[in-house]
Amino acid sequence: MREVSLAAWLIVEAPSTLRATERPSGASMAGQDPTLSTDHPFYDVARHGILQVAGADQLGRLIVTFSCCRMPPSHQLNHQRLLEYLKYTLDHYVENDYTIVYFHYGLNSQNKPSLGWLQSAYKEFDRKYKKNLKALYVVHPTSLIKVLWSIFRPLISHKFGNKVTYCRQLRELRERLPCEQLLVPLEVARYDEKLQRGQLPPPTKTPPPRPPLPTQQFGVSLQYLRDKNQGELIPPVLRATVTYLKEKGLRTEGLFRKSASAQTIRQVQRLFNQGKPVNFDDYGDIHIPAVILKTFLRELPEPLLTFRAYEQILGITSVESSLRVTRCRQILQELPEPNHAVLRYVADFLHAVSQESIFNKMNSSNLACVFGLNLIWPSQGVASPSALVPLNLFTELLIEYYEKVFSAREAGR
Repeated sequence: MREVSLAAWLIVEAPSTLRATERPSGASMAGQDPTLSTDHPFYDVARHGILQVAGADQLGRLIVTFSCCRMPPSHQLNHQRLLEYLKYTLDHYVENDYTIVYFHYGLNSQNKPSLGWLQSAYKEFDRKYKKNLKALYVVHPTSLIKVLWSIFRPLISHKFGNKVTYCRQLRELRERLPCEQLLVPLEVARYDEKLQRGQLPPPTKTPPPRPPLPTQQFGVSLQYLRDKNQGELIPPVLRATVTYLKEKGLRTEGLFRKSASAQTIRQVQRLFNQGKPVNFDDYGDIHIPAVILKTFLRELPEPLLTFRAYEQILGITSVESSLRVTRCRQILQELPEPNHAVLRYVADFLHAVSQESIFNKMNSSNLACVFGLNLIWPSQGVASPSALVPLNLFTELLIEYYEKVFSAREAGR
């Protein structure tokens, strides 16, 4: 039996707690991306900030948020264009694992799409969009949305149904989805505060942060890792994962696209942090070292390409095509020695992966889509959707033209 569409199920009814008159003035523009160009093919919809890319979760899966509170009244928004924009945006990510956070608060009788729109969404969103969706978090669900879910459940596959998680409060979302980059709409945060009044447990004293272990691998700086490893520039966890994947994973189809057991990933992280040996053969899943590698990069206190280089990298699209490799070399010249050494090590490996793309289906472009946000992110907030193009392009250049990009630093010394 055909499944109920993702989009059709998401937007089903309006919470009675918000009237149209309660919407703050200018709320529809609150999430607008300041770098959004008027040349964007869906500028009329994208400018509202309804759909946003919000970094990655702890398993490296891209997070996409949908905020109902940013939907303007129906007469100000072409819902058919919204549907097309949903597909246009998701098409950039559905080939890889991704997560959706749906902020239900803010949907009301004046901005709710019509039944005809839901029917169109039902037809438009097929298995392609659900296959790699690994989790759907519904924040602040109302009683009616749960009733409708129970009604539609017979039409929805059991596998997809298990991906849905209700979060009554933002606290529950953060417990399940630890992500510092996740930006919550102001209206949603205020509503959550109202829900919490009188319901919160007594405050507990937060224990002071513990100093990292001498063998710590995740969440510490490259300089810390260098100091604790007798000056070795390549961290042990990185060398272990790359070595294993080079030996046994280069021809694995979809390498780096698939996720692994979250419990197993945490267990492996704990072993590495404690300085204990890890034998990936014991787990029987080639995707575990792949996820560990991405997790290591993502949990660095500062991205491998550094915060300083972020704005320079965003400008790569304005550079003439024939000069882009040269521009990449110039940017890399400014990296600290540990960052440059680790980046070169990673890029060398990813180049080797791309050389086996006839088997693993992961060419330099596909790898760039996976690793772009693991190598660079802004110092504040999250990378905007428009920033993904230059970030991924820069990453693709590092992989595709590895030998040319990394030849200049040594030549210039």
